[in-house]
Amino acid sequence: MPMPKQKTKRGAAKRFKVTANGKVKRSQANKSHILTKKHPKRKRRLRKGTLAAAADQRRIKGLLQG
Repeated sequence: MPMPKQKTKRGAAKRFKVTANGKVKRSQANKSHILTKKHPKRKRRLRKGTLAAAADQRRIKGLLQG
């Protein structure tokens, strides 16, 4: 009997992307609600994605490696 296929964690697949260089990209928090008290400059900066922390990269890649 063959081994079953590994499945990607779908929650992680929706939140993270792996770049061409192998780093993990994520979106910023704090931009979904209670936006009136946040300055436009801050909201603009939050639109951009950022890289996941170096300590978490290996674990996230394991979740995406389906």
